Amino acid sequence: MAEIVLFHHAQGITPGVVAFADQLRQAGHIVHTPDLFDGHTFESIEAGMGYIREIGFGEVMARGARSVEGLPTRLVYAGFSLGVVPAQMLAQTRAGARGALFFYSCVPVAEFGERWPQGVPVQVHGMDADPFFVDEGDIDAARALVAEAENGELFLYPGNQHYFADSSLPSYDAEASALLMERVLGFLAAR
Repeated sequence: MAEIVLFHHAQGITPGVVAFADQLRQAGHIVHTPDLFDGHTFESIEAGMGYIREIGFGEVMARGARSVEGLPTRLVYAGFSLGVVPAQMLAQTRAGARGALFFYSCVPVAEFGERWPQGVPVQVHGMDADPFFVDEGDIDAARALVAEAENGELFLYPGNQHYFADSSLPSYDAEASALLMERVLGFLAAR
């Protein structure tokens, strides 16, 4: 059993984020889903990014850091797109991380330190034609990260959807999502 902090994407804690967390719970894991948006959800990525611009990206990061205060240090940090940023920051800067799971996004390791922490396994999942993941450089950051990590894996799925594992959104891809969940559960079983 692993204890996981799962950060939502730019549309907030959608029913699909909740459903994903519930699947992990049904597999016996403890899952925390901090709300970085104070209950707000958005109909589009653009609307969510507008809210982020209002409150400030620094505040989103600070909320992510505050959300783990009082939690054990032996956590798996996970995030969907925007949520990868606080997840990656914490995996790299908060001692004791048991692993990291990044969905649809990855930040260059240099953003949060010189190196990926020794002994922290990581999986990155994205679609091979997702314009956010591929065209904005996340795939390159993911390749560099998994090459540096002692136990790093990059999984690419065919398609061009960004939030493909969020069952409440039109971008949902059931087949890719099922394979992603199978890989995530295998990763967590070793933690």
